[in-house]
Amino acid sequence: MSPPTASGPAPKPPGRSPRALWHLGVNAIVAAWLALFAAAATAHHFLPHSSWLLVHVLLLGAVTNAVVIWSGHFAASVLRLPEANRGAPAALRLVFLNAGAVTVMGGMLVGRWHAVLVGGCLVAAAVTAHAVWLVRLLRRALPGRFSMTVRYYTAASALLPAGAALGVVMARGGLAGDLSDRLLIAHEMINLLGWVGLTVAGTLITLWPTMLRTRVAEGAERAGRTALPVLLAGLAAAVAAALLAPPPLAAPGVTGYAGGLVIAGRPWLREARAKTPRSFAAWSVAAGCLWLAGSLTALGGILLSTTSWTTVAERVSLLTAPLAAGWIAQVLLGALSFLVPVVLGGGPAAVRAATAGLERAWPARLAVTNAALLLCVLPVPSMVRVACSSLLLAVLLHFLVLLVLTAVRGLQSRRRAARQGDAGPGPAPAPAPAEVPAAPHRVLGGVAFGLAVVVLAVAGGGAVDARSLPVVERSAATGADGGVVKPTGLTTTVDVTIRGMRFSPSAVDVPAGNRLVVRLRNTGTDTHDLVLETGARTGRLTPGKRGTLDAGVVGRDLSGWCSVVGHRQMGMVFAVRVTGARGPDTVDGTGGTGGTGSREDGGTTHDHGGGTSGGTGESAAEAFDPMAEPAEGFTARDAELPPAADGSGSTLHKRTLTVKEAEAEVAPGVRQTLWTFDGTAPGPVLRGRVGDTFEITLVNDGTIGHSVDFHAGALAPDRPMRTIQPGRSLTYRFKATRSGVWMYHCSTMPMSLHIANGMFGAVVIDPPGLPKADREYVLVQSESYLGRQNGTADAGKVKAKEPDMVAFNGYANQYDHDPLTARTGERVRIWVLAAGPNVGSAFHVVGAQFDTVFREGAYDLRPGGSERGGAQVLDLAPASGGFVELSFPEAGDYAFVTHVMTDAERGAHGVFRVR
Repeated sequence: MSPPTASGPAPKPPGRSPRALWHLGVNAIVAAWLALFAAAATAHHFLPHSSWLLVHVLLLGAVTNAVVIWSGHFAASVLRLPEANRGAPAALRLVFLNAGAVTVMGGMLVGRWHAVLVGGCLVAAAVTAHAVWLVRLLRRALPGRFSMTVRYYTAASALLPAGAALGVVMARGGLAGDLSDRLLIAHEMINLLGWVGLTVAGTLITLWPTMLRTRVAEGAERAGRTALPVLLAGLAAAVAAALLAPPPLAAPGVTGYAGGLVIAGRPWLREARAKTPRSFAAWSVAAGCLWLAGSLTALGGILLSTTSWTTVAERVSLLTAPLAAGWIAQVLLGALSFLVPVVLGGGPAAVRAATAGLERAWPARLAVTNAALLLCVLPVPSMVRVACSSLLLAVLLHFLVLLVLTAVRGLQSRRRAARQGDAGPGPAPAPAPAEVPAAPHRVLGGVAFGLAVVVLAVAGGGAVDARSLPVVERSAATGADGGVVKPTGLTTTVDVTIRGMRFSPSAVDVPAGNRLVVRLRNTGTDTHDLVLETGARTGRLTPGKRGTLDAGVVGRDLSGWCSVVGHRQMGMVFAVRVTGARGPDTVDGTGGTGGTGSREDGGTTHDHGGGTSGGTGESAAEAFDPMAEPAEGFTARDAELPPAADGSGSTLHKRTLTVKEAEAEVAPGVRQTLWTFDGTAPGPVLRGRVGDTFEITLVNDGTIGHSVDFHAGALAPDRPMRTIQPGRSLTYRFKATRSGVWMYHCSTMPMSLHIANGMFGAVVIDPPGLPKADREYVLVQSESYLGRQNGTADAGKVKAKEPDMVAFNGYANQYDHDPLTARTGERVRIWVLAAGPNVGSAFHVVGAQFDTVFREGAYDLRPGGSERGGAQVLDLAPASGGFVELSFPEAGDYAFVTHVMTDAERGAHGVFRVR
């Protein structure tokens, strides 16, 4: 059934329908946001805050516009005031809403909080005006059978400004303790369960039976009226607990909210039993509701399983895809596929034709969407996840194409009808064909085809990333002599616990011929797994999770390890020792806690059996030639250091550092995939004065866990230096109380590998009274342990302290090819940081002498002393820094090097060109 509409004058010719034109215009906004989401998803590796941006383009952009547009449409329809939802006021609300959304996103991208504040206020104002309009509409209208649905929309609209306010506060940063995590959970609950959830629940009271083409179930109105206060009470309890109480106390609120959905949804089940869903619209909405039910169940479990809101925030991030893509996006696309043909109108035949166009190949699309999304949620190899997410993106693009084609054809049909009306009556049209639902075998065939596409994508992803799939090199049942051991029919069960960066026990004895089953429990604070040389593995286990590895029948000694990047090199190895005894055997491991390291890496699998990660071909070290010339037009990284901001030591420096994985050239013809702060290695240089405050927002847009440690600040490391998983952020605030050139770096274990792969930078804090220099440069020395071409650093070389290359500012010999400049007689100050991770620096300028040396916070040498002394080297251990000053006596090219000459010959070499 359709929502009732008011009777009125005879309709205008179809080509001039204001309702159709209005809906074409406003729903074009939704389609534009969906297209922008598809574009952002395609280019997310190149966008700052990409995870945040994708979520907000979809939810704040497309979904919020759809909620405002369609809640207004349904409110006007059920209250029998169909014209009330169109006109200048409604258009103005949409203008404010979209201006606010664009401003919020732009402010986040460029790091301007005041823009986020303005945008948030615009969004809140637009939705508040929408709520006021809904209240006035209720007061104008006569009581109606379904008027209670408008109260759902009013309540939802009243909640969004509160959720927006929390988002603006979080964007401001500087929140102490776990407050940012509490606000994040409250923000998500209000916006997802309140703004979106209440709107969906209220709409389905009438839309669901309309989609099914059946009558509203008896008691649906009463259930709707009863459910609303239950939903609001549960949501209020959950949000209050998020702000004021430990996580387990929020679980009853989530349970209450779920109970409200059950009350509202019981009539929907009766309607579905009365008329089985037969369309994409109905099945897409039903699938979305199932994803919501699963997500609420998981959320309740998360809240009950921990007392830390930080842990809750990290685990809830795993529900982003199920809620955003599984629930909200599927409900949105299902609703649009039903509603757009209806509002385009043109008569029953036109509506059926438009619906058929939008539902083309719907069983396959539905199967692909839900199967691919399920695989994205599961701990699959990264290339499989990429393949499945690409399928999801393809389904969205396909829907957008169908939507545009349907709109264009609808307009063309209306124009033809209008021209025929202007020309006078013509022959009577043929009767519209009756609606024929898709035959069951066509539906099943489409589902099978969709599942086959997903299977092919999984196979393709696994083939591209074959290192991440189990490959049996040699059967575990093969004995040491090459023969196959005779199975005993007995099973050895081993309980192994992960403690920090160790398996406990780290070796087990198994009688030859027994089947081995390892039950692994991760009690550490990091993500781990166990992989045997045969290819058997547990899969990735987040902290607190358990997994089982079935090694099969064992006939020889086996080696095992954790395959997370660098963990094997840190000692996470496991041994299976075969004994001659036969019989049942159970080995109990011991539990444990502690350890630090990277967190969930989004499913990216790193195989470091040979010490390298990713990339193709042989080690990039084979391509490194210190004498090679870079390509024509090469420009070295700018080493000039701008002066500190004017101030008396009370300046607030706000900066967002985004973790990015960037493929970069580190020497002529040598490319590596670096883990970086803001896309460069070393990261951005920060500068200030003693007494300045730095507020750094770290955003992890990588694929594994990362962190940051600022040596320039002195504070407890527990929270600001914690590892955050992909898609998460934290705020690190410190006051610079002492001068020097300080290192910052990723402190996620293995720390040596994270630093070696590019995660380091410098903070320059001027000593009080530092005189002005004519030129200032900053040089950060680091060494590289080259993996495969386009791959990451070789963890084995890092552990063995065997660097292939040493460089200033991340590129070998770059200042030989693009020299630093100075003039004779100028005062030149050179800040140097030895970032390591393992090699220090003996900085020297050939042909020059230093008259000033500042090292690790104090002057070793100053000009004008009675000794008339000078210095030839600034000697720095790893992670230490300082500066030297000099004047060049005459024009010429002055080489600068580390006087550890082997390192200079490996690339730590440059030139000052003095004129």
